[in-house]
Amino acid sequence: MLTHVLPPDTQVILLLCASFGQNRQIEPQPLTLSEYNSVAEWLIENQMRPGDLLEANAKYLLQKFNINKIETDRLLALLERGAMLSLAVEKWTSKGLWIVGRSDSNYPKLLKQRLRHSAPAILYGVGNIELLSKGGLAIVGSRDVDEEVLSYTQKVAQASALGGMQIISGGARGVDQAAMLSVLNAGGKSVGILADSLTKAAVNSKYRSSIKDGKLTLISSYDPDAGFNVGNAMGRNKYIYALADYALVVSSSFGKGGTWAGAIEALSKIKEVPVFVRMSPNASEGNQQLFNQGAKLFPTEPWNNSLKELLEKHSYFVESVESQSIKTNIKSNVSTETQDLKINSKIDIYTAVLPLILSHLHQPKDPKSLAQSLEVRQSQMQDWLNRAVEEGKVIKITKPVAYVVNQSANQLSLL
Repeated sequence: MLTHVLPPDTQVILLLCASFGQNRQIEPQPLTLSEYNSVAEWLIENQMRPGDLLEANAKYLLQKFNINKIETDRLLALLERGAMLSLAVEKWTSKGLWIVGRSDSNYPKLLKQRLRHSAPAILYGVGNIELLSKGGLAIVGSRDVDEEVLSYTQKVAQASALGGMQIISGGARGVDQAAMLSVLNAGGKSVGILADSLTKAAVNSKYRSSIKDGKLTLISSYDPDAGFNVGNAMGRNKYIYALADYALVVSSSFGKGGTWAGAIEALSKIKEVPVFVRMSPNASEGNQQLFNQGAKLFPTEPWNNSLKELLEKHSYFVESVESQSIKTNIKSNVSTETQDLKINSKIDIYTAVLPLILSHLHQPKDPKSLAQSLEVRQSQMQDWLNRAVEEGKVIKITKPVAYVVNQSANQLSLL
């Protein structure tokens, strides 16, 4: 039926699911991911592959198709769009794009393993496809942020580049784009998961040289020419997390927006990827609530060239946070070497809890009430406060004894 270089399975997935730049409300309507999953299950049950539907007897094969709400005539009409497919693929490949289907051998295994049926049926991309299998640090955040947040994002990205860890993000204005451009400018690598306009981004002067040098890969599960759509932006968030080893939420609104929704989804459904959050005395309410719901505290500066090791270590130490209570979990079936590492790293508990202490000290507070708020022993809180005073992060007030953040400190250690 088709002579294009795409494998037959990928051709069929495109025929069934792609819109080819047209409005998805046209007839016949391309399959949604859920509908395609139903077709894929039927194919497996009948010991078939998608490419088998290109055969001359496809109509006969589909007469046995009995999945509810998906009519055989609709499937046949979608499969007859061969001319449209050829033109669309020629246009995409002429702009340097590639296409992989979920059945292809070079489809990112992390998406399949972590998302299963939620993994996109088709991925459009430009750049080095091998970067999709390298993991890295996902950095996400709000579009509208101040210079302090952008500066912090840039420093994290630069530290990632120094440690050889690539950045994965959504490419949106604000935190996402700052993270991607900063790691590239520092000589690192990045993967951008876009919700719209892949063909435009592929030729954007900000990205062109990095794509050519194999340091940047841009992908999308949506039509490469599609414009912005809130639903698409929300839907792609899980792909950002699923391709990463770790994730950092730099700034989030509370209860709304794509950053919040994506982080909540990752915390509840993508357990393999530790989600960290930036906490500081002036952290947004969204960040604080994500922390309360299980996000881990991001390691404090300086990171130097050991950010990846710090993230791995913090993934061990801080299992979860409930009601602003820091808990550590020392697992049983671990090697003696790992056990020794945990025992010898008690300093990390102070490092982890410090931002939370600082967030409670915008107004003077005594050790007893602070210990009650954080659900720890007063003697332990006193030790932490004494150290914070020694480091110049907290000021001790007498008559009565209380502690308050040292606002004049040049550099707060933030997590």
